[in-house]
Amino acid sequence: MAERRRPWWERQWAPDARRTGGGAGTGAPSSGTRPALAGLTGARRARGGTRAAEALGAWDRALFRRVAERHWPRAEEVLPRLSRGADHSKLWLGVAAGMVLSGVGGRSARRAAVRGTASLAVASVVVNTVGKGAFRRERPVLDEVPVIRRLKRLPRSTSFPSGHSASAAAFATGVALESPGWGAAVAPLAASVAFSRVYTGVHYPSDVLAGVTLGAASALAVRTVLEARRRVPPAQPLVEAPALEEGRGLSVVANPGSGSADLLEEVRRALPQATVTRWEPDADGGGDLPALLDEQARRAAGQGGALGVFGGDGSVGAAARAAHRHGVPLAVLPGGTYNHLAQDLGVTGCQDIADAVTAGHAIAVDLARFTPLRDDGGAGGTDGTGASGETGGTDESGGTGGTGGHFVNTFSLGAYGDLVEVRERWSGRVGPWAAGLIAAVHVLRHSRPFEVRVNGRPRSLWLLFAGNCSYHGPGGGTGGARRFNLADGMLDIHLVRAGRWARTRLVASALAGVLHRSPVHAAVRGRRLRLTGVEAGTVCSYDGETAPAPSALLLDKERTPLTVYRPLPPWLDGPLRPDT
Repeated sequence: MAERRRPWWERQWAPDARRTGGGAGTGAPSSGTRPALAGLTGARRARGGTRAAEALGAWDRALFRRVAERHWPRAEEVLPRLSRGADHSKLWLGVAAGMVLSGVGGRSARRAAVRGTASLAVASVVVNTVGKGAFRRERPVLDEVPVIRRLKRLPRSTSFPSGHSASAAAFATGVALESPGWGAAVAPLAASVAFSRVYTGVHYPSDVLAGVTLGAASALAVRTVLEARRRVPPAQPLVEAPALEEGRGLSVVANPGSGSADLLEEVRRALPQATVTRWEPDADGGGDLPALLDEQARRAAGQGGALGVFGGDGSVGAAARAAHRHGVPLAVLPGGTYNHLAQDLGVTGCQDIADAVTAGHAIAVDLARFTPLRDDGGAGGTDGTGASGETGGTDESGGTGGTGGHFVNTFSLGAYGDLVEVRERWSGRVGPWAAGLIAAVHVLRHSRPFEVRVNGRPRSLWLLFAGNCSYHGPGGGTGGARRFNLADGMLDIHLVRAGRWARTRLVASALAGVLHRSPVHAAVRGRRLRLTGVEAGTVCSYDGETAPAPSALLLDKERTPLTVYRPLPPWLDGPLRPDT
């Protein structure tokens, strides 16, 4: 039977049994006949892949030959020893130990050493189990490499990719992500190790480039995992709230358009004594949901009970305003497409909140607001209370173009609303990382920057985001992260600046998984933010609702927080009151 003709990529990278020296299949360097590293024997077919392989091989051979022929002063005394020292990662383990023991940089240096070592371990596993097994490329011929440069003990593994280069890049990148100072110190050493692999003749330049890329990617992957598993901050203390047996005294307003009828029936079964009122929108989709919520909150206050809401982010935001206005606790029942506050409260189903309402378990939750200002930065409204922090609400007007409001999740100007909508539409299909990239590309293609003064400084922005309380996780509030403390008094503010190549740089950062480190992305946490000179026609989005943005506004928080029911962790059993 005739032997199967191998595809071009196997013929390009696989060891050639006709060569002399290291023997077929061993991958060891040899000093015999020059290999056909780039060409395809007898390949005259006009294939794009073949031409690309030939071009890569020609570039590889030419650059390898130039390095071998050039004289590098004093390099023969250093680079071969450095290359041997990096065998089995001994060099990098020694550097990590030195970083820890030196005391320079304190905790940051220790974390950098751990992160660099973890990145190195991941890169080594990937190279040795996947990379070298998938690409059976033979080592270069040593004919053109001066004897003084050659390693005494030649590696026996295949050539592509370079494991030493991957380990060096992984360690240096991991260190730099945690401690830029130590990263700058380690980078020249890592670059020297990578170059030494070509200098000593054991790797082609493309092997080294592939190893460096793989090592850097491994460090970024480790960074993502470590930040996602960051230590959870301490839990919030409980506050006083009425314990409503079977929901007695709980007035629930349900938005049936946000959830299924089955979920609403589950609410009735879990809280049989609660009063459930369905909001029926008008034929044109309108209807005064805030008025209904205000009426039910007033009723709950008279009974010493609480207000419940079954709906999405918009319904929850309106209910929070009504509950705060009448001083009653709020029960958030997850019934919408997006249940951001319920997720941060740890509510996964109706039974969770039923248990919390029955036991009287609740926490304080900040209520953030945006208050219109006069164009000169003074308070809006007729009494000027918006800027002083005493009151705020949707009925205050000031500047031009819009009114004020409250939010329990997020406020944004620009394209953030579209960004969230596209990201969450795709996240269930392709995962959060790819969905974030799709959303960024979509928004940057179809939106335009706007002009605004941020605390008096003019800025041209793609979007401005302010989260109610601090978000934790990769990307901060722009990346679907979580809040662990819902009453920290802070606004989590993110800006995406417009400018030269801003869109390209932002997408590149999203691809690399380092969006929160992009030069066009700025993040800060503060207690208030003043925005003036907002362009006419700019739309603001808050808790799933959209409205024309005022020309000048102040973002801050109400002085008195909300009381919101939340379930206890499952590992806590028995009665637990706020004073225990």
